Order: sequence, then structure tokens, then C-alpha cells
Amino acid sequence: MEAAKNVEIVSNTQTNIDGCLTVSALFRQRTESNAGKVAIREKDFGLWNEYTWQQYGENARLVGQGLKALGLDRGDVCSIASEVNKEWMFSDLGIICMGGVSNGVYPTDSASQVEYLITDSSTRFYFAEDEEQLDKVLEVRDRTPTLEKIIIFDMEGLRHLDDPMCISFDELLELGSGYENENPQVWDEEIDTAEANDLMILTYTSGTTGPPKGAMITQGNMMFMMQCLQTCYGIDPADEQLGFLPLAHVAGRMFYTFSVIESTAIVNLVENIETVNHDLQEVEPTIHFAVPRVWEKQFSNVAIKLKEGTQLGRWAYDYALNVGVKRADYLKRGENVPVSVRAQFYVADKLVFKNIRRLLGIDKCRWLSTAAAPIAPDLIDWYWAIGKPMYEVYGQTECTGIATANFTEDFRIGSVGKAAEGVEVVLSEDDEILIRGPGVIKGYWNKPEKTAETIQQGWLHTGDVGRIDDDGFVYIIDRMKDIIITAGGKNITPSEIENQLKFSPYVTDAVVVGDKRPYLTCLVMIDDENVTKYAQDHDVPFTNYTSLCHTKEVEDLIWSEIEAVNSKFARVETIKKFRLIDQLLDPEDDELTPTQKLKRKVVNEKYIDLIDGMYRGG
Repeated sequence: MEAAKNVEIVSNTQTNIDGCLTVSALFRQRTESNAGKVAIREKDFGLWNEYTWQQYGENARLVGQGLKALGLDRGDVCSIASEVNKEWMFSDLGIICMGGVSNGVYPTDSASQVEYLITDSSTRFYFAEDEEQLDKVLEVRDRTPTLEKIIIFDMEGLRHLDDPMCISFDELLELGSGYENENPQVWDEEIDTAEANDLMILTYTSGTTGPPKGAMITQGNMMFMMQCLQTCYGIDPADEQLGFLPLAHVAGRMFYTFSVIESTAIVNLVENIETVNHDLQEVEPTIHFAVPRVWEKQFSNVAIKLKEGTQLGRWAYDYALNVGVKRADYLKRGENVPVSVRAQFYVADKLVFKNIRRLLGIDKCRWLSTAAAPIAPDLIDWYWAIGKPMYEVYGQTECTGIATANFTEDFRIGSVGKAAEGVEVVLSEDDEILIRGPGVIKGYWNKPEKTAETIQQGWLHTGDVGRIDDDGFVYIIDRMKDIIITAGGKNITPSEIENQLKFSPYVTDAVVVGDKRPYLTCLVMIDDENVTKYAQDHDVPFTNYTSLCHTKEVEDLIWSEIEAVNSKFARVETIKKFRLIDQLLDPEDDELTPTQKLKRKVVNEKYIDLIDGMYRGG
């Protein structure tokens, strides 16, 4: 096996942050030493409310004490089904510090998925955000024998609820206050009892290849990853970020909860997912992490506005972008930018780029970061061109987040960076990426066979095919199971083609098809907002999303976008035919993961008739 450049680790290494070996101890220290500093801001009814570290700690402590009053034992699983909000964070830390195991449930999960997660994890206590989330768990509680109590964050519409299994979040806090009065020592005792190897979090995989698996993340796993993120990017106490990604996902949890505990930076929680763009403009964060779908949507919004602009405006943008690309090329090579280019960029920035960055809410960002799915290098280049460096990182839930990173002083566009400090990254004989380090999880909850398949002698088998260059930069080629072998025996990596297609403002997602087929075809999910606007501007008649997908004008539009992508690839890699998915998908549909990635296998099976139709007649 060929190893990347890395720092050799010792298997029993423990991460020490400010004298603390566990997240629980570090959280307690932060709440005491930074008592008056703002930790969380949350937008509610258009107003930003502030919560200090002292308030963060007090609420978490009352949650933990309340659960203890209800009978929580160390190692018990508690699940949280909610959008990102302060109650989620208070509950998460209360569970963890009291020795419980915190499990995040996506608010988009169906009742059947909730049943699976409760049953598989043996959840005893379930936190439901509101009436919608409560209805799901009430529907399945008769089939979930381990479930004992449901705690509800928002009681709107539930004031007359009379169910012995249900209590409000406020009632839980009251229970906690009473328990603490009688047992003032328990909180500190439980925190002092915690060890680095203790199970802290269950994070369920997206289930793209079978039933979701609960990745077991320990205190030590997360302590290492907190330090790892800090080493990569140097998050400052004065930094601010916007919290909008689901906290059930390891990336959201990492940035909004645990990196905040490590750095004492401020996280601003959005009012709801619909206000993200406006909230970004208001908050103007200094650091910003998002998944590729978010970055693609931002670029699409700019592209559409340019199409609607004046000829002079489009000329100014093209001029500015050319200058931005020149400047970025020097920066990427680590060279000084010539005075003439700096002067040109100053003008371009003042007239064009600053307005774009303000529109996107990223003007004050020191850096942007992306992970969780493949992204087109052209898109990263665009952000660099408009004056904001973007760094791609790579990891999995099974390694608690980051395995490789492009560092601010050592990066390469198109790669996912070098092995993070303390992590080993190598290639197997069949070029599968293997990872070893303190972030690798203990295994999967109640699934020893799957654990043995995935983690062997400490090495995490990622399922990703990649390469490592002579400088140690890692490149992801594709998922091993997704590589297409055509009927002619040609190996095709569909993700590269799909990423280029998603660079179009009119394409939200795409699945390239062609395994054991004579040529490549593609299923496309259009961008509802942008294609609707196109249809309206061009007087295309339609009644709904489905009818929009069946208009000749929209089909011609998408084919023109495909042809533009085809021109970048060899003939064997070009798409010969396509079909539009005429249903507007969201994370509640089986075809999408909660992080909005298309499940290739599910899509291929559901739309097999569409696919077969593209191959009839040769």
C-alpha cells in the first residue's frame, strides 16, 4: 500500500485540550471560564436573541438533571428530532454530560424511519421539536418498546395534550431543577466519570446501500476531531458562523456544536431553512461551511441574475471575472500577485465582486469550506476568482468528520487535500482509500459484522476509489460501487460528469447511467426555481412541475447544458440521451438522503422504465 504523507499516530493517543480529555469536561470548563461571553444567537420572529456560555451550561445541566430524574442511566440512548435550534444544542450537551448517548434524527425522516431509529438504537428518551415531529413518534410508539418518555420543544398547538408519555421541554427543566436541589453533586460527578473511550454520539449513515447504520462516536473521537479542525483552519473566539445544516449530520454537529466548544466562536442559528440567504446577509459570518448543493445554488442564483442584467453589467462581470481568475492563479501557486493585477482586481472588486459577496452573505468570510459530497473544481475556482478562498475537505461519519484537508497555506484545487495531522491515509491494492487515526469510530451499533467489514486492524475502508500524488494530495475518483463499466469495457467515473452538469444553474442533480450498457445516458433533476423563471421569460406554457419537465423548450434547454458538458469529455464519456425526473424531490422522499444527495441505487431502480427507454432501438 502506498501511504500519503502524514504524521504517524500512536493507537492509545488521547487528545488534551486545555487540560481536558473529554468533551464533557471541556464544555464545563468553557461555561465557567467564558460565562458572560455570547455562545449562541438564535433568530426568532425576526429578532436575534443571545445566549451566553453560562446560560448554555445552565440549560444543558437542567436537561441532564431532568433526564436523570426520569431514570437516565449511563449509556442510555436519547434521540433528538428537530431542526437546528438552541433546544437541540442544550439537550445534546445535557445528554452527553450526564453520561447518555445522543442520537440525532432528521426532521425530514418519515414515521417508519423514526421507528427504525428508535428500535435499532434502543432509545429511551425522545426529543421532538413540535407537533409534526411528535405525530411521527406517537404513530409508532406501540412498536417501540424501549421508548419511555417524549420531550417536546415547542408546545404550540399542544397546550391541551394529555398523554402520560409526553412532557414539555420546560417541564423537563423544572424536573431538572428539583433533582439538582436534592442532588447538587451529580452533574460534576458524571462529568468527572467520563472517559475518552466512552460512547457519546450515534450518527446514523444515510442508508444509500441498505438500512442506516449507527456510527458510534466516542468522547475521544470528537476531542481529536475538534483539535483537527482547529489545526486545519484556526477558528478564533471572535469568529462567527451561521448554523443551518441539520445537527443530525456529523458535519453540522462538528461545526456548530463541537468546534464552538473548542474555539468559543459564536454560532448564529437560523430561524428556519427558508431564511438562510437573508440570515447570511444579516450575520455576515467570518467562516462558512456548506455542502456542495448550497454552493451550487449560490452560483446558480448569481448566474441567473446576470442573465437578467444589462449588457453593460454582463460585460463588467466578464471583465472582473477574468481579472479575478488571473489573481487567483497567482495565489494558488503561492506567488506574489503583480502590482498591475492587484490594481485591476481592486477596481473589479469594488465595482462587481463586493456586491456579489454581499448578496451571498460571504463578504466577511476569511475562508469557505466544502465537504460531504463531490464538487466541481470549476465551482471552487469561481469562489476563488470572486475573492474568497474555498477549501475542500474529505472524511466520513466513520472517521468523525475530517480525514484530509486543504490547508490555508497548503492546498490544491481538485484534490481533497492532505492527510490531517495525526491521520494516516493510504491506498489499498485496488486503490480504495483507507484511513487510520484517533477519529475512526468504535464501530456500528449492534452490527458487528458490518463493523468487521468496514474497520479492519484499525483501518477504515471508505469505499472510495482515489489516488495520492507525490506531494501527498489525495484525489477522490468515485465510490467503488458507482464506477461504470460500459458494454465496451470502458471504465467511467460518473461523479465527474455529474458535477459538471450540476454546475449549470438549471440542473439540481443528475445520475449518469451506463453500467453494462453500450453508451451513457442521464437522469436529470431540474432546478425548479431557475427553470420556472426561464419558462416564464420565454412564454413557455406549463401548469406544474411535472408539465414543466415535459415541455420541448425545457428539454431543449437541458440538452444544450448537457452538450456543453459533453464538449469537455472524451467521446466514450459523453451523454447520448437523457430523461427528466418529473417529480420535485425533497429529503422526505426515498430518492434523497437527508443531506440532499440522490441515492443512485434507489433512483436507478425506481426509474428503470425511463432508463430502459433510452436504450431501446440501440
